[in-house]
Amino acid sequence: MEYHQDRFEDYSLLVFKNDKVVALLPANKVEHCVHSHQGLTYGGLITLEDIKLKDFISSFKSIMLSLKKEGFKAIFIKQLPFIYNLTPNDEILYLMFILNAKLIKRDTLSVLNLNNKLKISKDRISGNKRALKNGLKVLETNDLKAFWNQILVPNLKNKHDTKPVHSLSEIQSLKNKFPKEIRQFNVYKNDVLVAGTTIFETKYVAHSQYISGNEEKNQIGSLDFLHLYLINNVFNKKMYFDFGISNENQGNNINEGLNYWKEGFGARTVTQDFYKIPLENVDKLDSIFI
Repeated sequence: MEYHQDRFEDYSLLVFKNDKVVALLPANKVEHCVHSHQGLTYGGLITLEDIKLKDFISSFKSIMLSLKKEGFKAIFIKQLPFIYNLTPNDEILYLMFILNAKLIKRDTLSVLNLNNKLKISKDRISGNKRALKNGLKVLETNDLKAFWNQILVPNLKNKHDTKPVHSLSEIQSLKNKFPKEIRQFNVYKNDVLVAGTTIFETKYVAHSQYISGNEEKNQIGSLDFLHLYLINNVFNKKMYFDFGISNENQGNNINEGLNYWKEGFGARTVTQDFYKIPLENVDKLDSIFI
């Protein structure tokens, strides 16, 4: 996370049991509150794989007590969507119920189960046929410069007057550090770059972090062709393909067209929750077990 350390005041915490680290919470602080790190897409309490529920509760309680002692008022937790867990790990959701946490945001991820793929829509099939007719090809590259400068940055500027979350230097630095986990796939027409996607890969999931094409993308089917290629040929051994969110306005709205496009591949909805927990509620954890 050090590439954006200047944007956040880090307050990450470690939990020990008998001098052994059993859990950690990547976090930053803002005034009188601590946030599940705002520089990370996903968050929550990270634990040992074999942690039991009682130790999970004790770990979270120790964090709340420590923060309360330091004068903080609340902690904000963002959920890790279940598709990214290596083992079942919904303990945090149970604690949100016990602690009377307030649900402040809920995003929707469009996720394709690669072991139970649904029927692909006629629109996506038609787009793929147009791409084949136009002779498009997909190539993987270690250089993200062309996609960033020629496709992604101009599109976000023109359509939304915004920038990618990662600058070119930041994403290239991350790519250099994690060459197997961050992968760039570009689409070419007559050797000219027309579309691409930046994939973040984990053990079970391939996630399209950035997706963008030039003004011809609908006419030539470049993004349909690209993602069907990735789903069927590159990441077909994964459990899930995550197209990411289509939410706007803090989760209150969904970009209908974007969501429709993702669902055309057979993707369905997985949610990610965001909670606010008053630290004064920590005593509620004392009476769980009977």
